[in-house]
Amino acid sequence: MSTPLKVAVLGCGSVGSQVVRLLGEQAADLAARVGAPVELVGVAVRRLDATREIDVPADLLTTDAIGLVSRDDVDVVVEVIGGIEPARSLILAALENGASVVTANKALLAEDGATLFEAAEKAGRDLYYEAAVAGAIPILRPLRESLAGDRVTRVLGIVNGTTNFILDKMDSQGSGFSDALEEAQALGYAEADPTADVEGFDAAAKAAILASLAFHSRVTAADVHREGITEVTAGDVRSAREMDSVVKLLAIAELLPTGDGEAGEDAVSVRVHPAMIPRSHPLASVREAYNAVFVESEAAGQLMFYGPGAGGAPTASAVLGDLVTVARNHRQGARGVGESAYADRAVLPMGEVRTRYHVAIDVDDRAGVLAAVAQAFAEHGVSIQTVRQEGRGRDAQLVVVSHEATDAALSATVERLREMDIVREVTSVMRVEGTEEQ
Repeated sequence: MSTPLKVAVLGCGSVGSQVVRLLGEQAADLAARVGAPVELVGVAVRRLDATREIDVPADLLTTDAIGLVSRDDVDVVVEVIGGIEPARSLILAALENGASVVTANKALLAEDGATLFEAAEKAGRDLYYEAAVAGAIPILRPLRESLAGDRVTRVLGIVNGTTNFILDKMDSQGSGFSDALEEAQALGYAEADPTADVEGFDAAAKAAILASLAFHSRVTAADVHREGITEVTAGDVRSAREMDSVVKLLAIAELLPTGDGEAGEDAVSVRVHPAMIPRSHPLASVREAYNAVFVESEAAGQLMFYGPGAGGAPTASAVLGDLVTVARNHRQGARGVGESAYADRAVLPMGEVRTRYHVAIDVDDRAGVLAAVAQAFAEHGVSIQTVRQEGRGRDAQLVVVSHEATDAALSATVERLREMDIVREVTSVMRVEGTEEQ
């Protein structure tokens, strides 16, 4: 066979160890698919004596990551250490030294992807990152290649397994947020510090990557409106059930017309927040820690991608898929598709995005309350779709679902309600996505 393709791996945690394992176990198949042997020449780790999921030959382990990526014989560097630094410096060094890169680093791509893409372009090398979003689910390649001849208009996804597990338990078992989080931690779905997941940071990084690919524009994590699930209550979940809906943490990227509506003046909206969606929507049936991404385009219509969104082996599967593609390109002296940011669309502020609200309000049960609440909505140009009253006396509550309006108008309406003497408390505010027809 041809000269072996030499691979260096940065990191040997849950994903890195599975990459190393698969490189060994599937060596013959990988060689057949690539057309040359794929040889692991080094694994950079923080500590040589750390306990690992697999046995790695001692002569492959090194704590000198920069030395490993700078070796003249390394063809491809696989980066699975995560975080911003030293990952960014190591990737840039690898590209500068002539190696292509496969990474699963969503945080780095969402924060400073432009720098990485520019370095790959300058070096004439590949930068692939399928594993950065939704684990084993092939979603980035379809957006980048399969739908390259189509116009994607919307990407709606459940891209964080931890939060989906928690919300699923709150819906199916009636668990509170804290109890569901503890169960997720006990099962290994949530970290000891779950902040990145439950506050939406993880999903926001993935949303930025999806939006960048779908709409051919540079979108960073800072551009994404982000809300987590820590404020979702059992009452919110119960209200959703009464509407035949379910609460999900959604990553939503949309192509929206600007005010003048002229061709070419579309803007990008990217947001992550909990929302109620009808149980008839395909995403409503995504259970446990699974992920799913729903794509809408002009020609292909509606497409859904579903599967395990995290975990060592599923993520390693996506890494190896990229590795095979990069290896083939290397052998043929070719380069894959680079960054596509030609559209350079503006990102629309959240306040200008049109959405719907579900608002639960504790009120005094007296004449004129409903009319006063309706007037507060009308003052801000928001029409009411449905309203119902529950309880009587001090336990009276109004539950209002609005028609679509700008988020700024809806937010201002809620603030006005909180100022009203007849309103004791606005107990819940949640966006509503989709319709029963979806």
